[in-house]
This record gives sequence, C-alpha cells and structure tokens, in this order.
Amino acid sequence: MAVKEVPIWEKTTLTIEEAAEYSNIGQNRLSELLKMPRCPFVLYVGNKKLVKRREFERFIAESVEI
Repeated sequence: MAVKEVPIWEKTTLTIEEAAEYSNIGQNRLSELLKMPRCPFVLYVGNKKLVKRREFERFIAESVEI
C-alpha cells in the first residue's frame, strides 16, 4: 500500500524542517521564533514543536523583518 504524501500547502501543521523549506527561513531562526513568549504559530505535541501553517503565513505577511 502506497503512502499518500500531503502537499505542504495543504497541511494544517508543519515540522520545523517543512516550515523552513516552505518559507525559506532557516531552521535555527524558526526555532528561535518558536521560543518567543506567546508565539502565535507554535503548537506543542508533547515535547515536539509544530508550526501552525496559517498562523505562520499570517505572521510572515504582517512582518517587515524576521
């Protein structure tokens, strides 16, 4: 049985690696952003940090500098 790959732009959450590829922002910088107090696009699943794609897109659209 083949594994169905979901395109990044259709995913609700992204790994740090996927978010870096999607946004062209480095993984280290993304990790720093996810540590911000009240980060609007971080989702904790146990110890794992995921990026909420829509909120991340909104954050990028509203930012002048990251």
